[in-house]
Amino acid sequence: MAKPAKLDAIALLKADHRKVEELFEKFEASKSASAKKSLAQEICTELCVHATIEEEIFYPACKGKVEEDMMDEAYVEHDGAKVMIAELVAGSPDDDFYDAKMKVLSEEIKHHVKEEERPGEGIFAQARDADIDMEALGQRLAARKEQLLAKFKAEGLPPPTTRTFKGHKLNQGQTLEAKAA
Repeated sequence: MAKPAKLDAIALLKADHRKVEELFEKFEASKSASAKKSLAQEICTELCVHATIEEEIFYPACKGKVEEDMMDEAYVEHDGAKVMIAELVAGSPDDDFYDAKMKVLSEEIKHHVKEEERPGEGIFAQARDADIDMEALGQRLAARKEQLLAKFKAEGLPPPTTRTFKGHKLNQGQTLEAKAA
């Protein structure tokens, strides 16, 4: 029996980043509503899985080893993305602002990825410098990722769990143009 390949945690997370970047590009180039809906579902699923494995496994392993402010920002960025993901999952490409929401989500994710991957000082660089066992962590991330993908495929995406937002009640208003008309 072949020994399983060693999997580096940062390599796994970076591969997730590249996959989602590619999906965002496909969404932006897509013209049909059905293709957009399918791509949006895939993007949202990938992001939910990725955020979950980072929050449950990777970020706790980094605690005390990576700048606390950077970790705090990462959690808040995840929560902001989760709000947009919930909007997209509940919506449809025919809805007002659907494409704009996807564009903003893409921009939020690009910023987040840049913060994590910044050479020398980003979260990944600090984690690697902290001498965390990236292979053991990678195995844990991969196992949890596989579990979550199977669960979400079978049951659909659950409502997002935010870790930094307090669940403020928001009132739904009209856009200013709609009010002016």
